Amino acid sequence: MTRGVLRSPFALLKLASVQVKSIGLALVLALPVSAQDSTKAAHARVPFGVGERLEYQVKFGKLSVGSGAMEVLAMDTVRGKDVWHTLFNLRGGIPFYHVNDKYESWFDVSTLASLRYLQDIDEGSYEPKRHYEIFPDRREYIETNKEGKSKDPQESVEHPLDEGSFIYFLRTIPLRPGLDTSFNDYFKASANPVRLKVSPQLDTIDTGIGRFAALVVQPIFESKLFSEGGHAEIWLSNDENRILLQLKSKVSFGSLNLYVKSYRPSPTTNPPPLNRLPKPTHH
Repeated sequence: MTRGVLRSPFALLKLASVQVKSIGLALVLALPVSAQDSTKAAHARVPFGVGERLEYQVKFGKLSVGSGAMEVLAMDTVRGKDVWHTLFNLRGGIPFYHVNDKYESWFDVSTLASLRYLQDIDEGSYEPKRHYEIFPDRREYIETNKEGKSKDPQESVEHPLDEGSFIYFLRTIPLRPGLDTSFNDYFKASANPVRLKVSPQLDTIDTGIGRFAALVVQPIFESKLFSEGGHAEIWLSNDENRILLQLKSKVSFGSLNLYVKSYRPSPTTNPPPLNRLPKPTHH
């Protein structure tokens, strides 16, 4: 198996956040009026909460090669700021080649800007570990490797998003069929801009947790330096929850897909019920 094959769907999102035209404006649109007039410490209104967990089957073509999970962990703080802490884990492989990847994101509860990002990759003999401290106020980030060596500060952006925080941010904004926009909010400034396209029509899909009408979102990288030579699409439920139902990526060596198989809503919040569609009856 090509090195990084299980990592590819997450990396292909690298990153498709949207802007309306920036995260700051999108968050204002997402907040209730009373919150827009409150202090900077106000939490952005979001459709997820601590304890939410989604599990996925991972397939390479038609072959099942592993499983994945996205989870909102306990609230945390980074440099004195309250943050959401999320985890994406990917496990699997084939005989003699095993994968156990972990991606953790810490993002501000009021702005959803990334403050810390961790990649812990274990794919056969390929085992990089990257720790990013991200400073929106200084518009820079610092990368540290698993040996504890830090690189010089690199240019970032005012409202940075990493791969993990992007997916959660995407769930908070008013997407619509036919939307076609670009943004400059990926935390590595040199990789911007990123274009985001939403299919003009909703798609109806059957999943392990029911049938849904879904928005189909495609991230497109404009920067040749960061192009992965692939094509990725994300299916989000067309309801207030905006959960990630499936992800499909086509790369030079095949297709790699994630399919939701279970969903546990946050026990600490009261999310609206999923908008499942009735299955067609056959006579």
